[in-house]
Amino acid sequence: MYSVAIIPIWVGTAVAFAETQILQKTVFSTFLFSAILIVAWVNFSNDVFDSETGIDENKAHSLVNLTGNKWLIFWLSNFFLGLGILGIGAIAWWQQDLTVIGLVLLCCAFGYTYQGPPFRFGYHGLGEIICLITFGPLAVAAAYYSQAQTWSMRGLAASVIVGIVTSLILFCSHFHQIKDDLAAGKRSPIVRLGTKRGAEILPWFGGSIYVLTALFVFLGIFPVGTLLIFASLPFALQLFRHVKQYHNQPERVSNCKFIAVSVHFWSGLLLGLGFVQPWG
Repeated sequence: MYSVAIIPIWVGTAVAFAETQILQKTVFSTFLFSAILIVAWVNFSNDVFDSETGIDENKAHSLVNLTGNKWLIFWLSNFFLGLGILGIGAIAWWQQDLTVIGLVLLCCAFGYTYQGPPFRFGYHGLGEIICLITFGPLAVAAAYYSQAQTWSMRGLAASVIVGIVTSLILFCSHFHQIKDDLAAGKRSPIVRLGTKRGAEILPWFGGSIYVLTALFVFLGIFPVGTLLIFASLPFALQLFRHVKQYHNQPERVSNCKFIAVSVHFWSGLLLGLGFVQPWG
């Protein structure tokens, strides 16, 4: 699941390298490690916040359920956040520029509103939008800026694709827990749409990353090499078929979010490679 931390940093850095031919290795490795820690904070704190609403009562892999110690998980999450922000602060110090840490703090603020009180926007069906913005334009822009200290239209276009495929993971995570969401009053997209309609929308939602990549190549925004992303299409097709077949069978559809993680990882990895390879 921590590919959601790695891929935005990788893609933003790859676009910056393609445009500047310079890679600040220390900045990249520090940002990557910090991003993983911040996503750990998101995951740990979300388990804490969900334990307060009862929505995770049947979630076997909830860290709060596994440990039986909500406060331990809460303080661990804050420890990870502190270390992650410290790493981003180091980048800002090296570059004497607060832009990157400002963007990352904004990411953290959006991440908190997803499940954190009093907002809990995820319970109102806004999680996918928050996810798209946070792990797309904000995170990719921060990674790009950490390398180039400027902005890029190409980076913005790439960030949209990363944001969409990241929110795809969250969208797929709702199929198997519709009963728990309903009981807790969480109006996730699948609660609103129903599993059948959600399964019908999924190919359009997930397939948009391939359509957009082809469009950006046609418009000359992306290099031809970014069409490498189509090599991840078999994972996407597997996801679409799996959800279509088992959308209303929680035990069978529950692993679809892990297939979505594969789509996210491979599409992001290949998209980034498309920017840095020498033949496109």
